[in-house]
Amino acid sequence: MKKKTLILVSLLAALFLLSSCTGISGSKLEAMFKAGESGVISTGGTADAGGDTVTISRAEYERYRQFSEMYEIFDAAQEGFYEEPDTQKMIEYATRGLMAGLDDPYSYYYNPEEYTQLWEDDEGNYVGIGVLISANYETQICTISRVFKNGPAEAVGVQRGDILYKVGEDLYVTAENLQEAVDIMRGVADTDVDVTFLRGEEQITYTITRKEVIVNQVESKMIEPDFGYLALYQFAGKCEKEFENHLNELLAQGAKGIIIDLRDNPGGWVDQAAYIADLFMDKGEVYYLKYRDGEQHVPEAQTKDGKADVKLVILINENTASSSEILTGALRECAGAVTVGVNSFGKGIIQGVFPVGTGGAGYQMTIAQYFTPNGTAVHKVGIAPDYEVKLPEGDNGMYDFADTEKDVQLKKAIEVMKEALE
Repeated sequence: MKKKTLILVSLLAALFLLSSCTGISGSKLEAMFKAGESGVISTGGTADAGGDTVTISRAEYERYRQFSEMYEIFDAAQEGFYEEPDTQKMIEYATRGLMAGLDDPYSYYYNPEEYTQLWEDDEGNYVGIGVLISANYETQICTISRVFKNGPAEAVGVQRGDILYKVGEDLYVTAENLQEAVDIMRGVADTDVDVTFLRGEEQITYTITRKEVIVNQVESKMIEPDFGYLALYQFAGKCEKEFENHLNELLAQGAKGIIIDLRDNPGGWVDQAAYIADLFMDKGEVYYLKYRDGEQHVPEAQTKDGKADVKLVILINENTASSSEILTGALRECAGAVTVGVNSFGKGIIQGVFPVGTGGAGYQMTIAQYFTPNGTAVHKVGIAPDYEVKLPEGDNGMYDFADTEKDVQLKKAIEVMKEALE
């Protein structure tokens, strides 16, 4: 899959190179290939041994010709646009448009700056306001799913459950332009940005001072003498090792059961979900993938020294998505986990992230659908909890960590765990 995708983008880059070097429009290219199974495109030299020529097959040409209208527009802009066009920007937006044509909100292009930021974000340290945002591509609503402790957003009063409404004076935020909003909220430390949120019927604008944010992906504590609580916020950075360390600490304190909180966890790297699942499984599939051609792939299980022999209860909600659902499905079917909360999001497809070209750009593309070990589809369906517990009306889920007094879903999970350990 990776090889095929890289070939496609390389061909596209070659097309732009030919067009920009020769000024040959799509219609002229077509005329050059009226006859024969191959031809020669001259890029400024002659067809002799000392010239600069490119020979392509008829099959390759037919692929190039699909982009003839784009070349004509490209040439027209070079010759007739009222200002000197930004050629690289045109190429970038054409590439973005190519990805947009897949009509998949999870497939898109990263320019070099965005691709670099992707990996910086994964490490968990950045300058910004200190929130995790969950985007719903059906409603286009962007919701604050986590406010990082000791961060700028927490300092001014931003709450989990707030809707990100506007950044700056005029960028009204949707799932489609969320990256642009994030780029604005990032920046230089000790500079300010105005961010507007919706909280119920109230519209609130905060002036937030950007600071360095250090993201922890895992928190844990013992709730009762014989079981612990472990919250996993996102599959990023080195979260699988963080999780394992926290798990070992709880086991060392005598935990015979673990409540794993995956509420509002938007997912992330699939390999990390598989690693964590294997901490509780003897062997077997964590998930399996099905590609467009029907081929199925079962990832190899991680090899570890034994497993954690504990009772498991998993908290899920409407924002539990992607890798979180992979982990939930695997532990429920293969490790006896019981689920509490509300139906999960239902993102049952996975994406590959690949570099492209030589300038530092990259892209993300949906490459397969995943299924639980028992073959259950998750996409657009989600995972129904064993015990459904909805939040009371008006409760936005903004609790202190491990709040056993106000968090009704956690209280139910504790009840279920106690019964399991009897």
